[in-house]
Amino acid sequence: MWEHGNQGVPLHVHPFPYSHIPIFPYLVIDTPRRYSDFLGSVNRPPSLGTDRNDAVRRVLQGLLVANIAVVLVKLVVSWRTGSLAVLGDAIHSSVDALNNVLGLAVMRVAAKGPDDEHPYGHAKFESLGALVVVVFLSVTIFELMKGAIGRLSRPAETLQVDLTQGVLLGLTLLINIWVSWYETRAGRRLKSELLLADAAHTRVDVFITAAVIVGLVLSKLGHAWADSVLALVVSLLIARVGFQIFRRSVPTLVDERALEGGTIQQVAEGVPGVMSAYAIRSRTAADVRFAELTIAVDGKENVAAAHRIADQVEQRIRDNLEVQEIVVHVEPC
Repeated sequence: MWEHGNQGVPLHVHPFPYSHIPIFPYLVIDTPRRYSDFLGSVNRPPSLGTDRNDAVRRVLQGLLVANIAVVLVKLVVSWRTGSLAVLGDAIHSSVDALNNVLGLAVMRVAAKGPDDEHPYGHAKFESLGALVVVVFLSVTIFELMKGAIGRLSRPAETLQVDLTQGVLLGLTLLINIWVSWYETRAGRRLKSELLLADAAHTRVDVFITAAVIVGLVLSKLGHAWADSVLALVVSLLIARVGFQIFRRSVPTLVDERALEGGTIQQVAEGVPGVMSAYAIRSRTAADVRFAELTIAVDGKENVAAAHRIADQVEQRIRDNLEVQEIVVHVEPC
């Protein structure tokens, strides 16, 4: 079997018992001894460099400052009004800030290149960090629901909020709208699963803060029960966000296919000289797509010709399907 990696990587030819193949048996051409050496020789696309990871970190740093400001405002309003819904919203926003801190730590690890223990790199730590956020959200849901149910079991108290506190809550709503828009845009541009998951989390903050404002208004109008009921609604919204983050992160961690095998097969078999393509696998880690496949070529082709065909298959898949890391195995037929 002939094994071909990314361009610039030496061809590794395994021995096979086909006497009509015009190559020397047991020929091995400059094979890297370690997989980390293999990856080190690959010309990675720009998205895999430090620029992308640095950009993600800068986004998280800016959002951390914004989220801390939002948490402080909500805590002050909650303390002055005694609103459980506002307190729950403040706790939820604090999770945003903790998520930013966690994200910075995760990106520090995820930015590391391949090594002997992690030959495919550390990119999956982005998805792992998103799952840790789900744990924080679970604790928040428990505490918020516990407080809301406890208040519903007691006589309702009318909450008081003045104009200044209402304006502050409105300001935090505007900040959350901006944070969600900015983070979603950055996440799509940088193809960052961590940023997109956090953006989904922040988007719910917009609806939560709006619900809190409505609850305070209803309480002021004499519907004191509204604050506790809306706190329960907030809990359900947080649970929904946690499920979305979980559903988004797990496929990457369990190596769900990045592309349908038939799609890769069609592209590969469109290259002249490829008789068939099979044993196709693909996966995703952060913004990187990996693909591996075997192609069958005419057994009379020599090493150089097989190498050129594998090069063409690799380039065609990279250009048409946006796959960054490709390994093409060549079999004679």
